Amino acid sequence: MSASKCPVMHGSMTTAERSVTEWWPNALNLEILHQHDTKTDPMGMDFNYREELEKLDVQALKQDLFDLMTDSQEWWPADWGHYGGLMIRMAWHAAGSYRLFDGRGGGGSGNQRFAPLNSWPDNGNLDKARRLLWPIKKKYGNSVSWADLIMLAGNIAYESMGLKTFGFGFGREDIWAPEKDVYWGSEKEWLAESILRYANEEDPESLEEPLGAVHMGLIYVNPEGRDGKPDPMKSAHDVRVTFARMAMNDEETAALTAGGHTVGKTHGNGDESRLGPPPEGADVENQGMGWMNPDMEGLASNAVTSGIEGAWTKEPTKFDMGYFDMLLDHEWELKKSPAGHWQWEPVDIREEDKPVDASNPSIRHNPIMTDADMAMKLDPSYRSYMERFRNDPEYFRDTFARAWFKLTHRDMGPKDRYFGPEVPAEDLVWQDPVPAGPADYDVEAVKARIADSGLSIAEMVSTAWDSARTYRGSDMRGGANGARIRLAPQRDWEGNEPARLNKVLDTLEPIARETGASLADVIVLAGNVGIEKAIRASGLDVTVPFAPGRGDATEEMTDADSFRVLEPIADGYRNWFDSSYDVAPEELMLDRTQLMGLTAPEMTVLVGGMRVLGTNHGGTRHGVLTDREGALTNDFFVNLTDMAYAWNPVGDNLYEIRDRQTDAVKWTATRIDLVLGSNSILRAYSEVYAQDDNQEKFVRDFVAAWTKVMNADRFDLA
Repeated sequence: MSASKCPVMHGSMTTAERSVTEWWPNALNLEILHQHDTKTDPMGMDFNYREELEKLDVQALKQDLFDLMTDSQEWWPADWGHYGGLMIRMAWHAAGSYRLFDGRGGGGSGNQRFAPLNSWPDNGNLDKARRLLWPIKKKYGNSVSWADLIMLAGNIAYESMGLKTFGFGFGREDIWAPEKDVYWGSEKEWLAESILRYANEEDPESLEEPLGAVHMGLIYVNPEGRDGKPDPMKSAHDVRVTFARMAMNDEETAALTAGGHTVGKTHGNGDESRLGPPPEGADVENQGMGWMNPDMEGLASNAVTSGIEGAWTKEPTKFDMGYFDMLLDHEWELKKSPAGHWQWEPVDIREEDKPVDASNPSIRHNPIMTDADMAMKLDPSYRSYMERFRNDPEYFRDTFARAWFKLTHRDMGPKDRYFGPEVPAEDLVWQDPVPAGPADYDVEAVKARIADSGLSIAEMVSTAWDSARTYRGSDMRGGANGARIRLAPQRDWEGNEPARLNKVLDTLEPIARETGASLADVIVLAGNVGIEKAIRASGLDVTVPFAPGRGDATEEMTDADSFRVLEPIADGYRNWFDSSYDVAPEELMLDRTQLMGLTAPEMTVLVGGMRVLGTNHGGTRHGVLTDREGALTNDFFVNLTDMAYAWNPVGDNLYEIRDRQTDAVKWTATRIDLVLGSNSILRAYSEVYAQDDNQEKFVRDFVAAWTKVMNADRFDLA
């Protein structure tokens, strides 16, 4: 059949198709809110990973992984007969994509299986590591996720080479499609010049937020040096900022660098131009694998990945102190690898101190260092830690084990989300610990005290919302549990309106103290009380669900600096936007909505409800499209969709809504308000809530979405 007569829409099933957003690129794209729709999940609605984990034979799984490490396979031979270095790199690069600013990336979802991560240059040949794991994943099936298996393989690799790890927690649930919500950078090519990411290349802190790497397609930094130009001090700057954006300090960074390069090797013994395309660009006969090497000839020593070639230590399959001796006791000079990439090699080294060839033990090669390794030698801060580690091996092992645990668990949220026999008993401050809260108090008595407190509906609802809205599903941080809104830095955030917040807290704290409830619970209950009052004012009687048991975190349990990244820069739900940001307010609202785990319909109903409740930041009237403020009515949607009114821009992010007949200004609004009537999808939702027969549906949908936000951080309710 000729192409012209083929009944299939050509190109519509590939990434080359012309999408709706290509025709209208400025239209608000809601796709990120529904990217992991249940239709993409083969496990079905009833699948419960936590229940499947209960069936897992952890010791048997670990033994199979131990056995795999030294079972070199012909189709992808292991360096020195040990897959440890490859498995560590796989786990490291899965976890290392995490960034603190928005909590996205990381190894908590098995996202390394999908584009773009599966085809990043920095992830070259990690497809082979995952394929080596497939027989084990097949054997244990639903009882271990890919995300957990990838991380555990890294742990077992270290243990098999002599490290006593700090522990391990299962509980990472897999996704089944690429994460379209993660902004990895604006570049259109891999490894583009770093200047594209820096406002000022001489200022490492000016790296574009929320990015955590200096080049598109890298986890951290270019191992040859910034833009491929060796300069250890510039590399030190880049390493420091990228690891800080992963919540690591200088000591942790130095420990991770040393511990990561104590084992394994880099691969660049060949012509990288001969490699095939990455997985996403490879043809079907490669079965999802990329970077196919026609010159490998069954030898591990012929592999080409980064283009740098060599091992860091004399014994790369042992976790020992060899890295420090090699780095600190030799002078180093720049040389080119067989693949033509910059690397550092020792000026003078004894033959017996060199590592042997990865395939032929009768051959020895020079060890190598990357530019980032040289930064550990030349930067004064990093050098001090290198010296300390070398002088105290036990301290190094403990520091590295803890840093590795943090790296591989940072995006899992509080410890109660961990599962398994090796979860450490110690509470770590970066886990945002929250003590268990009381659940045996009289909830109705607390509600009665709140109702009689004199607080307004807007005050109660706004405070509960501000407490809960910090939650982000990307790394399960934030939320109402812990009542950290009363602690630094949250108590002073502009978005939390400190004057109003302090008034509400001063009122609610005695109620919590005198009734035996946690303040975290009382804050949420106050929001519920306000909503129930507003529902009754609308003529309905609906109870807002509540589950007690939140605890109150203390200052000692709170790393204030790490919580600064949770500060909102805008909140469309409370109609608050800082115009100094060069981003449309509706796009910021989508980002916040996705982090909270809400859908587009839930976003729509919450915005409309929050407006009529009078919860706008600063008490502004923008978007309060009702004459019955304080009653939970569908007036916002009724008036937004009413053609009796016209909408006129009158300033930056400000609009007047005028009566068409009298030209009188009825209301004012912002882009956040009007986008619910202008975007075709959001208007469809708004019209549902504007219908004469859907006032009760609006209220019940609002209550359901509200409860979802209040409970988002309650893993114990899942």
